[in-house]
Amino acid sequence: MTGSTRSSRGLDERRKRLLFRCWRRGTRELDLILGRFADAEIADLSDDELGQLEHLLEVPDPEFYAAVTGGRSLPAEYANPLFERIKSFRAADKDA
Repeated sequence: MTGSTRSSRGLDERRKRLLFRCWRRGTRELDLILGRFADAEIADLSDDELGQLEHLLEVPDPEFYAAVTGGRSLPAEYANPLFERIKSFRAADKDA
């Protein structure tokens, strides 16, 4: 799979923007990790979780990728419950 499978139709503006940003990180590997997560979860994220996602998108690509693949820890100010969900989702998606 190389692109979004979810339409932004029916999403509010904040969710549409986040879906777009998750699929266009700049690093293809992160596009696939975050984009697939967003496709599956964006409609059901709470306002708090949306804020966590917005905060996570501030992490530079090399740091985020290393953290999500287990190569290093995420800086403490970015470590949040949603990041753990993304890591778990990636692991499940990778095994599928």
